[in-house]
Amino acid sequence: MSARVFPQESLAFPSARLLVLESSTTAGSVALIADGALVAMHPVAMGAGREDQLFPAVQALLKAADMQPQHLTGVVCGEGPGSFTSLRIAASLAKGLAHGASLSLFAVSSLLLAAADASDALPAGPAVVHGDALRGERYVLDVRFDENRRVQAQSALQRMTLEQLDMHVAGRPRLAVLSSPVPELETQVVTPWSAHLLRVVPHAWTRVVPLESWEPQYGRLAEAQVKWEASHGATLSSLGVS
Repeated sequence: MSARVFPQESLAFPSARLLVLESSTTAGSVALIADGALVAMHPVAMGAGREDQLFPAVQALLKAADMQPQHLTGVVCGEGPGSFTSLRIAASLAKGLAHGASLSLFAVSSLLLAAADASDALPAGPAVVHGDALRGERYVLDVRFDENRRVQAQSALQRMTLEQLDMHVAGRPRLAVLSSPVPELETQVVTPWSAHLLRVVPHAWTRVVPLESWEPQYGRLAEAQVKWEASHGATLSSLGVS
């Protein structure tokens, strides 16, 4: 498994040793950040029917750096929105590593990681990043790039149709995650690489999340749950199932 190495950039915590997991799309990845710079990143193909490669990628990354999980400062997990199953896999792995090695767990918006892919190409200012939400809808996040090429959220996560997105963009740069049904309208197609944590403003991910209750931001219910609730005429939450 080869590693993709990104340019080294400064980090808010100069001595931090962070493992970053991202799995919201088919372009998953794990990255290792140490001493304020990126060490390396391994891309990991995600998706239905694929064998889980996140944990082997984590093992390979740590082995190459001659590190053990207990040598880390914390684990950062992309929180979505995106693939329900893939997000659950990454969240379970992140929680397991954090619990087993007594590490802090942090969460970062996968849409911010994606928007950060455009930080070299866009000037400081606002933009809109959006990804596939299925059923003809898009997940949408308003963002802003600062003078240091770091990105931060400017809105809560939204879900809207393509027509609503067209009106919402209002002339701002438009960033599509992985692909777009209307590529001619996009400023850039972006990928939520885990290494892009370095290009996200620290306050967007440096709050420790609780291991016992944190869950990814799925964006919508899993397809299997939607079908079950439709066929049974009830919601799982009404039955006390979360």
